[in-house]
Amino acid sequence: MTLTKKQSGIYIDDSVLDDLVSVDGIIFDCDGVLIDVTKSYDLTIEKTVKYVLENFSQITDSIKINSEIIDGFKSSGGFNDEVDLTYASILSLVAAKKLNKDQHEFIFDVISNIDSSGISSVEKYIENLVDISSIKNKLSYPGTHHDNPLYKIFDQIFYGPELYLKLFKQPSQFSESGLIENDIVILDQSLIKKIDKKFTSKPSIVSGRGKESIRYSLGHLLDEFDLNNSAFLEDESRELAKPNPQSLIRSIDGMKCNCCIYVGDSMEDFIMAKEATKKGYDTIFCGIIGTSKNPQEKLKLFQNNGAKLVLESIHLLPKVLNLE
Repeated sequence: MTLTKKQSGIYIDDSVLDDLVSVDGIIFDCDGVLIDVTKSYDLTIEKTVKYVLENFSQITDSIKINSEIIDGFKSSGGFNDEVDLTYASILSLVAAKKLNKDQHEFIFDVISNIDSSGISSVEKYIENLVDISSIKNKLSYPGTHHDNPLYKIFDQIFYGPELYLKLFKQPSQFSESGLIENDIVILDQSLIKKIDKKFTSKPSIVSGRGKESIRYSLGHLLDEFDLNNSAFLEDESRELAKPNPQSLIRSIDGMKCNCCIYVGDSMEDFIMAKEATKKGYDTIFCGIIGTSKNPQEKLKLFQNNGAKLVLESIHLLPKVLNLE
């Protein structure tokens, strides 16, 4: 199975061409697909790790959690939740300090020893090397967004004081503007119109982000989606987190799709789409790589795992679906 570059930004396996003709619905992830979050969520991970290490572990010389580290964790398929990734980074750097290891080398050592079970695989690997009970007890993660100290710090940095108060009915300890303001919206009305020509039903969203958080960034564009058959996983039980396919299956069922496209940018998205297909819900995964700091590495990751359709941007969907 080989992805062929058909034209600029479009990589497709010929075996999927016939399937695309019969597609009758489309479902989108949000972050990295509809919205570029490299200067919002990614920066929140970096700032939260730094704050927690300084204030909970007195580590003042931690390395920057850059895109290479973020992509490394996400490539395992177990880190769709950015706060999980933040937690894994904190544990790794605390352990590196205790072991007197180079932080950069050790965090990639952790990444090379984890799997799609996410934070449990990180804890298991590190705890075989060193005692990290102190930081684990202080953070008591995961817990809930309203009560857990790590979630609260992350959310306060991301949302900013006004939006945090509105969403969580609690004051923020930080006064700086929320990094959500750095979200870059990729979706536009023109693309929505083209997609509407292809499908009788509105597109849906299955995203790890909460509904009001997405509405804050997408504004009126969110109303162009079938919200009754969308899933906003931050608002739901943690058991439904990607790559659990139940939210995607629920969306496909509600839309009454026989064959849908799920547009995502991560291994969790890809695994979720594959699992939905295994359960009898035909789903073509469309990987988006243009919002990655290293698109060619993301392309290679998808290709090596058997993806049949990869695009640089959602704005290439009309060409793939013969809408222009």
